[in-house]
Amino acid sequence: MNTSASGPTRRFRPAFVPTLAAVVGIAVFVAAGNWQRGRMEQKLALRAQLDQASAQAPVALPATDDWTSWRYRTVLAAGTFNATRQIFLDNRVVGGRAGYEVVTPLELADGRVVLVNRGWLAGGATRDVLPGAPPPVGPVTIEGRINVPTPRYLELRGDAVAGAVWQNLDPQRYAQATGVPVLPIVVEQTKPLDAADNLARAWPAPDVGADKHRIYMLQWYSFAALAAFLWLFFTFRRKR
Repeated sequence: MNTSASGPTRRFRPAFVPTLAAVVGIAVFVAAGNWQRGRMEQKLALRAQLDQASAQAPVALPATDDWTSWRYRTVLAAGTFNATRQIFLDNRVVGGRAGYEVVTPLELADGRVVLVNRGWLAGGATRDVLPGAPPPVGPVTIEGRINVPTPRYLELRGDAVAGAVWQNLDPQRYAQATGVPVLPIVVEQTKPLDAADNLARAWPAPDVGADKHRIYMLQWYSFAALAAFLWLFFTFRRKR
């Protein structure tokens, strides 16, 4: 008489196709989670840079090739505005109203030229006529924060750099279009130069969005863990 146990047992019996699918899926989910984690860390570092830069006193516009380390620093720039090369950035909304950001090159005493975003101005009754925003005449000293524009942007029009109205601002493309060699930065003016200045200058903090990337990171890692669990669950088979 056979008295050996005949209850259910489990054995490890992985199949090739499900195992391959699980490995590929887990690799993709982990890679996506790692990418989100990298973006989260980048944006946290960007926010820390903004907080640190905002706490420092204004300094003269430096002469450097490493502008990323100067992002969001408050600087003083002395020079003369070139009104003939002024442009308007279209479709900028402030307080629910559409308008323009006014960008004017500032010719510095040392020969360099830097673009200054002088602020926002509401649009007029018709788009055929640009609002009046002449820069101050003569030598000026402006205070503002350094921004390093990204060359990645979405444009819906092919003539986005035609005339004085632009969709986006890229210093390199500005230099190519106008023939004015400018620094690869933009100084966002923070204080008016005179009482007649009616430009709005509520420069927002960068859209850090680290929490969004943290949520996505956890979701992708959860998908990877779920894929591993399902593979183990269906790989083990009951055998009597």
